[in-house]
Amino acid sequence: MRWRRAAPAVAGLLLALLAGCVHEGPPVRAIGPRPPADGRDIETASDETKADRLAQTRMDLAAGYLGRNQPTDALDEIKLAIAAKPDSGDAYSLRGLIYAALGDFRVADESFRHARELAPHDGNIMHNYGWFLCQQQRYPEADAEFKRALAEPSYRQPGRTMFAQGVCEARSGHLADADHTLSRAYELDPGNPVVAYNLSEVLYRSGQYDRARFYMRRVNARDDLVSAQSLWLAARIEHKLGADDRVRELGAQLNSRFPQAPETLRFDKGQFDG
Repeated sequence: MRWRRAAPAVAGLLLALLAGCVHEGPPVRAIGPRPPADGRDIETASDETKADRLAQTRMDLAAGYLGRNQPTDALDEIKLAIAAKPDSGDAYSLRGLIYAALGDFRVADESFRHARELAPHDGNIMHNYGWFLCQQQRYPEADAEFKRALAEPSYRQPGRTMFAQGVCEARSGHLADADHTLSRAYELDPGNPVVAYNLSEVLYRSGQYDRARFYMRRVNARDDLVSAQSLWLAARIEHKLGADDRVRELGAQLNSRFPQAPETLRFDKGQFDG
């Protein structure tokens, strides 16, 4: 069954992941038909049963509630989806995300494991489980799930998994690995500002200030992508490079556009290395 969840917008820098600065939206599912691993015809709408359609409708509703931070309502819908289609790996994967949002990590883990049993070659489920494991700081297990997803021939979103994998590598302190993985993710999606921001943060932490400047300037070059976090990271990079005039320009932007932001307060106090 296809999981038609819409991807969140990336114009804002969303969920803090690394040192309060690295950001990503929640894991999302590819949209549209996917080829089966056994070489049969691609599954399309004509192959869906009434139970499939009912389960899909409930899953769409559950995903919508979860995206609006209403996990209890999402749980009600995913229960109905599973009742209609108890062999749906997609439904159990979404159940895992919902229970993770509710803070019941044991049931979330059980849900992901059961999803993998039902759909052992589904890279999207592996990706979501890997992201859950990363949030639990179970980094080696998370890395293994990401690698399994990337090894699946039918998996269509390697860029997002490389991004999540790179973020987890950075969180675990493996900055060289994070640099390599996020650079590969950037090559696959050079227009993604969230990837560029995270890569720049990793490079900053690694002392590679010229490279960090390159990626951060690409983010801040677009007015609709500028945020207090992006300006603050750029200011810290320019400070390390001794570009005092540029630091002052960025500080002026922070104070004019985001006067109440914590990043602006840190800039005004000169806490560049804090």
